[in-house]
Amino acid sequence: MKKFFLLGILIPSLLNAQRLHLNLFGGISNYSGDLQSKQFTMDQSYGAFGAGLQYDLTNHFSILGNLTIAKVGASDVNNKPELKPRNLSFQTSIYEANILGEYTLLDLSRNRFSPYVFAGVAVYHFNPYTFDTLGHKVFLQPLSTEGEGLPQYPGQKPYKLTQLAIPFGGGIKLRISDNVVLAYEIGFRKLFTDYLDDVSTMYVDPAILLAAKGPKAVELSYRGNEIKGGNPNYPAVGTKRGSPKFYDWYYLSVIKISIGINSIGISNGKGGRGSVNCPKKVI
Repeated sequence: MKKFFLLGILIPSLLNAQRLHLNLFGGISNYSGDLQSKQFTMDQSYGAFGAGLQYDLTNHFSILGNLTIAKVGASDVNNKPELKPRNLSFQTSIYEANILGEYTLLDLSRNRFSPYVFAGVAVYHFNPYTFDTLGHKVFLQPLSTEGEGLPQYPGQKPYKLTQLAIPFGGGIKLRISDNVVLAYEIGFRKLFTDYLDDVSTMYVDPAILLAAKGPKAVELSYRGNEIKGGNPNYPAVGTKRGSPKFYDWYYLSVIKISIGINSIGISNGKGGRGSVNCPKKVI
């Protein structure tokens, strides 16, 4: 009897709670790495969008799951003056699935707006590519442009295209109605690779690269000979091509709308859509 009594108390409370939400978001994406001159910038940005579900454990703390599609890229044409002669470039689509914990500072059932922060874990897939002089799209990872996977360079391991990341960030929420919240957020992704842009360490022997991966690998590992006044000579073996000191990052700046999707409530006797009514007494 006690169990039934507790269920009689808990079930109406759960039904009345606006705890499950559909989140839709869109905005811009960018990255930080060897081909980007600034750590955080809106230059060379691309689009990002996604959707997910949010469950409110309390009025302050929520669990979220999201799917995101984004794109990042950059070119030495827009890089620091000393790096322009390298003339490298890349783009990649990013497909991400994440699970986040989110903390909202103020109770939105009592306030119109509140700052919030989030962090969690993500799995993402990327595949960097560039365009050759004829405009053909060429994926870079199979070319081993820095000797990845070649026996002559045992320290250069091939990088995986699906990896883990740590997403975190924050924003500001604005309650539009009892069932709709609008938010602006910035989210960063800490990565565990320096090859989001396919650039990290040094130039390898072009003869070894040619024999193992073909002329396209040599052509796209150094492109200074393609620009006016550029150096036509391939850099000496061991010359710095990138900097492995810091891993790459990508980040999103988005507008998000959150819509309650379990608007079942206990009726006060007026009935109506989305309400649960007790049956009338039958004599």
